[in-house]
Amino acid sequence: MHSSFTISCMSLTLIFLSFVMTLFIQSHALHKTPTTISTSTSPSLVLGMTHSRASRFHRLKGSRGVMNSRKLEALDILEPLREVRDGYLISLNIGTPPQVIQVYMDTGSDLTWVPCGNLSFECINCDDYRTSNRMTSTFSPSRSSSAVRDLCTSAFCTDIHSSDNSYDPCAAAGCSLTTLVNGNCPRPCPLFSYTYGEGGLVMGALTRDVIRVHGSTSPNATRQISGFCFGCVGSTYREPIGIAGFGRGSLSLLSQLGLLRKGFSYCFLPFKYANDPNITSPLVMGDLAMASKDSLQFTPLLKNPLYPNSYYIGLKTISVSNSTSSTSIEASSNLSEFDTDGNGGMLIDSGTTYTHLPKPLYSDLLSKIQSLMMMHPRAQDFEKRTGFDLCYSLPCLSNSSSADDHELLPSLTFHFIGNVNLTLPKENYFYAMAAPSNSRIVKCFLIQIMDDEDYGPAGVFGSFQQHNVQVVYDLEEDRMGFQPMECASSAASLGLHRT
Repeated sequence: MHSSFTISCMSLTLIFLSFVMTLFIQSHALHKTPTTISTSTSPSLVLGMTHSRASRFHRLKGSRGVMNSRKLEALDILEPLREVRDGYLISLNIGTPPQVIQVYMDTGSDLTWVPCGNLSFECINCDDYRTSNRMTSTFSPSRSSSAVRDLCTSAFCTDIHSSDNSYDPCAAAGCSLTTLVNGNCPRPCPLFSYTYGEGGLVMGALTRDVIRVHGSTSPNATRQISGFCFGCVGSTYREPIGIAGFGRGSLSLLSQLGLLRKGFSYCFLPFKYANDPNITSPLVMGDLAMASKDSLQFTPLLKNPLYPNSYYIGLKTISVSNSTSSTSIEASSNLSEFDTDGNGGMLIDSGTTYTHLPKPLYSDLLSKIQSLMMMHPRAQDFEKRTGFDLCYSLPCLSNSSSADDHELLPSLTFHFIGNVNLTLPKENYFYAMAAPSNSRIVKCFLIQIMDDEDYGPAGVFGSFQQHNVQVVYDLEEDRMGFQPMECASSAASLGLHRT
């Protein structure tokens, strides 16, 4: 069982006061677009994290699954992840001299890209980020003595243009037939476009430069790797912050570090630590990520023959229970297998905030939760304002009580292929939407419905439901491990918590 923590109403008030500027509805949600709460009597404190940036549903520009042939000696890498309102940021140290750019860590896509300033970086439909001062710094290739444009003859160039003919990029670049045949055209790779879920789009140039990563022995120890290939992006649509792709394609950060045969792990801190400068979530890559695998439950990674670069797992049932009742809801077969078009399976994705389930399973789950929560009044005003389907007004229990409002909520367990049972921390699926008022707190159910379950994955296991769970991607054994734990303790043990 996972360890739990008690938050009193007074503690919740302090937490919400510190987050009042960061919690609001994201305007370009994955499957539904809730509206922002706007009232004159209370601040907007809605948790706005339904963003999706992965390129999986199903994209069709980008990686084709070409394995990177680059050989590097084994690395153990420890990188801190900083939590923000709609994801986790990793700092990329690129160039000579180094330029540090913060980008999203995304397991649902391959390409790593950064905003490039000397191309007059433009982000269309990004006013939300500009007004909240959240546009990140940009990379300037002209200020890096080691930055070069990737050539049209590069395998990465062929990959980014999704071409089955390696001559296509150089032909588009205007190379002569002689240089095409000889494979020595000196022209740069043509500009590319790369699309993401719900319409995000970036355009830029493939660039190579030096990247530095942190070793696991010391937070100050770095290792330099030359020839790292990434997108130098000059313009985007609804993508204001760069992305580090952790998929299994050749362009991904993981692949270029030579770790596709190893794996990685992370432990996402819960949202109460967002914007806390003294603690970060640990991201571990290499052998060190596998060090604790004996204590985890593992479920196999499913192989999607048409989309081999994404991470899929198979969901069998969901159990809902309280002190007097327990029910198992069977998942449809498309959550654990694929059709001939590559649709189906449950995608696990750090780039989608909330878990999404197909309509039949989602409806059954909501019905069961409602039957167990009948004694508590629905907060229908919050449901209308936030777009979440279930919100409840719960009593705040006194500090003197050994119990807290967690006892009022049902337990939720996901059962995956391989007899893997993951009981979620309750704050991962019922979360407070506003500061306590009159000794009551409103909490909403944060799992959502798939709008189009017939196309793309049948379900998505999002990052919010992965809070306080160690997640291990064992790519050598093609399996994924889970272990509920206090991620703050994990961060402290790895030197990522300053006191």
